[in-house]
Amino acid sequence: CHDSEGVLHEFDSHWRTDDCYDCSCTRSEISCCTSYVKPVGYDEEKCVSIFNKETCTYKVVNKDDQSKECPIHEWVG
Repeated sequence: CHDSEGVLHEFDSHWRTDDCYDCSCTRSEISCCTSYVKPVGYDEEKCVSIFNKETCTYKVVNKDDQSKECPIHEWVG
């Protein structure tokens, strides 16, 4: 299987892209989905979500003091 970057992957292999997608290759297809969940249940007026591309995770912090994390009540993915 050739991925969107042109890299060749063996059948029945799995990999994570630079954009945090988990992909797999079979003889019939390549399939990819996000490897992360997004926070949606938080106070968007006081807080902001920040994506860490190295760990493929979100953190929700206070807009005025980013050392303080905000509570998250829902995630989607």
